[in-house]
Amino acid sequence: MFTCDYAARALAQARRRSTFHEPAPDRARLTGCLVTAFILATCTMMTCRAAVAHGIAGNRLFPGTLSFDDPAVADEAIVPNVSTLDHPADGGGQRLEDRINWSFSRLLTPTLQVQIDSGWIHQNSPTRQTSGFDATDVGLKYETFRNNQHETLVSVGLAWGIGQSGAQAVSADEPNTLQPGIFFGKGFGDLPEWLSWARPFAVTGAIVDAVPMGPTTKALAPNATTGRFETVLVPQVQTLHWGFSLQYSTYYLTSRFTGGPPKDEPLNQLVPLVEFSFDSPLGQTTAATMNPGFAYVATTWQVAGEVIVPLNREGGGGVGLRAQLLLFLDDLLPSVFGKPLLSDRPDRSLIAWH
Repeated sequence: MFTCDYAARALAQARRRSTFHEPAPDRARLTGCLVTAFILATCTMMTCRAAVAHGIAGNRLFPGTLSFDDPAVADEAIVPNVSTLDHPADGGGQRLEDRINWSFSRLLTPTLQVQIDSGWIHQNSPTRQTSGFDATDVGLKYETFRNNQHETLVSVGLAWGIGQSGAQAVSADEPNTLQPGIFFGKGFGDLPEWLSWARPFAVTGAIVDAVPMGPTTKALAPNATTGRFETVLVPQVQTLHWGFSLQYSTYYLTSRFTGGPPKDEPLNQLVPLVEFSFDSPLGQTTAATMNPGFAYVATTWQVAGEVIVPLNREGGGGVGLRAQLLLFLDDLLPSVFGKPLLSDRPDRSLIAWH
């Protein structure tokens, strides 16, 4: 859960190898797809009326970030988040990794969402090409604090990484994991007049702790003697996924921003941003990337793109690219995603100050 590149740079290059075993059954790789299909089918069959999407707090729009999750809870779908990046390959050289990730979230109440995400990975190394499903995560995210006047959002989440739901060939068949997280956003549109130049800026961030529920997983590794790939056991490591972004809202450069409560939602704007993303396995070197890019947010969709710039060897072997299409389902299909599934309470206002 909580997006995107977490498969932790291919299990930190398959961590340290040990004993050989046979591959896991193929049917385990289909678990993520079946769970995804079931939840999507269940949610789409339910009819509803009008709700809210978007990461909005007063005048501030927090766009969906690409390398970690944003603080908003909403009815939305990422279809897809695609990326390409070189990683150091086992035995030398580079391994090109292409990813197609997707995510679906549905409001249960105005402040609680259920979310599922997974993806597809293709790896091209000097010695072989492999493809397979990424691990599937299912979880909940709850908006714990909102202050529209001061452009502040805070959410907490808990996800279950479904064990053996990914493909062994791409080192994504790790055991079950628990992933508690916290997500926040703070805009600076409430700054005094003498700091008005800084009002367009905002920061967002996320901290997710992935705790494995088993000691080992399986991966494919080259045998130095035979030159063939064999299945090995890889120790599982608790990994802290964390990151932050600096954003600049062009909304504050227009006449729509008055310094008071907005008259309507601050949509249809371009938001340049830079994200910093980190994966910190316990006792190992942190993988770090810088990701400058932009997001354009319309009424029913958001499109975003960024350049992936590795900040160390663990973060990647060269510059990569990432792009995302995010759909706001309640605005796109209001007859289906019109209200939270489990609540008739009025929706909280995203823009009112009091």
